[in-house]
Amino acid sequence: MAQRIVTATRVIPAPAEAIFNLLADPRAHTRIDGSGSVLEPKEAPARLSLGATFTMDMKLGVSYFTKNKVVAFEENRVIAWHHFAHFVWRYELEPVDGGTKVTESFDYSKPWGLLLLPQHIPAKNQASMERTLARIEEILTTPEPTA
Repeated sequence: MAQRIVTATRVIPAPAEAIFNLLADPRAHTRIDGSGSVLEPKEAPARLSLGATFTMDMKLGVSYFTKNKVVAFEENRVIAWHHFAHFVWRYELEPVDGGTKVTESFDYSKPWGLLLLPQHIPAKNQASMERTLARIEEILTTPEPTA
């Protein structure tokens, strides 16, 4: 079976550590989500780690929740998780001139991927991932307002 993976890549002018810390904080996922579907953590540790689980309240037309498990975790380099269908959301960070190259991927290559996902979803996910990477950049490069 052919791999079905959607990716988006962006060089973000920020250190890998700052980006990774944002990704490893499930409370920040609402802020960085480019799809508009992540509402808030329902149950989550303060910081993700390998094997950690976290439940997020979601909304795509209707409200629902997903329980996710962290399946890859290499400090400041890689973090990935999947939900019940084992579709994997993965972030890979690589220091480069000018910042960090961040690649977000959505892997729906499980045999049931085509059954569970309508055909338009991968392209929609790619656009959402591009918005997520832009949000990460905005969060990390916009100065905090001073009082």
